[in-house]
Amino acid sequence: MVTYEVQVEVEAYLAEGFQRYMVLQHIPEIMATGCFAAISFERGAPGRFRTRYTAETQEDLDRYLERHTRRFREDLQKHFPEGVNPRRETWESIQRWGR
Repeated sequence: MVTYEVQVEVEAYLAEGFQRYMVLQHIPEIMATGCFAAISFERGAPGRFRTRYTAETQEDLDRYLERHTRRFREDLQKHFPEGVNPRRETWESIQRWGR
């Protein structure tokens, strides 16, 4: 399994709209690409969000990055031209415990 993680710091006045956009549009559209087995969206401290996209293989993640990333990043920028600061990182699963 490979996890593509996006952490986002959002200005307080945008946080509610950002959360709504992610839950109702952005994440469902990304899930529909078929590149990910699971996606989780989490809120931390005020204005901090994390989305973890779990792909079964590196090839699935690569397919997403090559074919879909640009469109989704442009749409995010269109909806939130300022006040949203994403940071992206890829993680490879070494070991899992539990369910």
